Amino acid sequence: MNATRKLLVAAGCLGIGAAAIALGRPVQERPAASVLAAGPRVSVAARWRTTVDTIRRGEPLSVALERAGLAPDEAVQALSVASALDPTKVRAGVTITTKVDPDSGASEVVLQLAIDRVVRFSRVFGQPWVENEVKLQWTTDTVVVGGVVTSTLTEAIASGADAFPAKQRTELAYALADILEYRVDLSRDLQKNDSVRVLVERQTAENGLVRPGNIIAARMTVDGKPVETMRFEQGARVAYFDGEGKSMRAAFLRAPLAFRRISSVFGIRRHPILGTLRRHQGMDYAAAAGTPVRALGNGRVIFAGWKGGYGKTIEIRHTNGYVTRYGHLRAINVRSGQSVGISQTIGQVGSTGLSTAPHLHFEVLVNGVHRDPRVALKNQSGEPLAASQRQAFAMLKARLFTQLESPTQRTAGRTDAVRPNGD
Repeated sequence: MNATRKLLVAAGCLGIGAAAIALGRPVQERPAASVLAAGPRVSVAARWRTTVDTIRRGEPLSVALERAGLAPDEAVQALSVASALDPTKVRAGVTITTKVDPDSGASEVVLQLAIDRVVRFSRVFGQPWVENEVKLQWTTDTVVVGGVVTSTLTEAIASGADAFPAKQRTELAYALADILEYRVDLSRDLQKNDSVRVLVERQTAENGLVRPGNIIAARMTVDGKPVETMRFEQGARVAYFDGEGKSMRAAFLRAPLAFRRISSVFGIRRHPILGTLRRHQGMDYAAAAGTPVRALGNGRVIFAGWKGGYGKTIEIRHTNGYVTRYGHLRAINVRSGQSVGISQTIGQVGSTGLSTAPHLHFEVLVNGVHRDPRVALKNQSGEPLAASQRQAFAMLKARLFTQLESPTQRTAGRTDAVRPNGD
């Protein structure tokens, strides 16, 4: 009996020792493949796949979602809860980001409808889709940008506008051109070494996005002479005025094309087809065929049709004896006797008549006599401010142009500080 007890005690001790050795021994490493093959008890992270795509021209949103990884029924279910957008009116180019798992399906769809507007559709597996619209909040300050012209206004702005992304700099240049188009023909009047400075709002979103807001004031030096403009509020009406308090909007635009490049100017030149020296009675604007041509001012169409070497031509009679002529058109959008408004599209650039390549031939006649368009249109100016508003205008101008002269890109003050009413 004693012998048996001794054997049991010995066996127990051996068992305890083996267990202790097993507990103290390092855990053996297992290859990753064996872990993945270990069966359903092993937890593996979900295999989410994120896809970024854009809606193509003429493409239904549901088709774009399917291309981005959603099953047809998932796309239909997600769009069925849409209230912040009309799925049939989402424009081409909108960015779509989807999150899809091969096993459980899609869990998120994000549509970047605008720079500051996002619509997100999301769901938990087995639950209905939920829509959430997010509008980014913007903070606004003002900065001064600008530079010296070496080739174009766009280049001059871009060289001194590091406060904005490259694409936004181009938009800023176009916004300034829209304000100045009654005073400066930027395709002809602007010369090398001219300069430009712009006091502009800078809007910054919570996620770091930056965009330009309103242009507050600007000064451009053209051929040594300053051209000034500033934003001025008159109650609910906001408009731009020059440094003397006259509206930037005048009776005539300075050029018949919104995006333009002049290929030849008023004066004597050799005709490209006839090969003879003859007076070139206007200006040629080189532009792609089909570029919209706009009326220089309000008036009535007195001719619309074929006119010899001019090809398809439009003539418009304006006030004060002015007539403008637009030649070599590809298409005519108006008829004789029709009234037209300033900036209205009247035709398209072409190469009809005696023309070697697509361009617009433009002329100005005053009381029946050809005039250089650069001279005839240069001195047109808008209506002045009322006498009751001139003091407020002068005070605001002094403040804004002091800020305009501050170092380029330095914060020039809060937007609210430069928005007093003109009343």
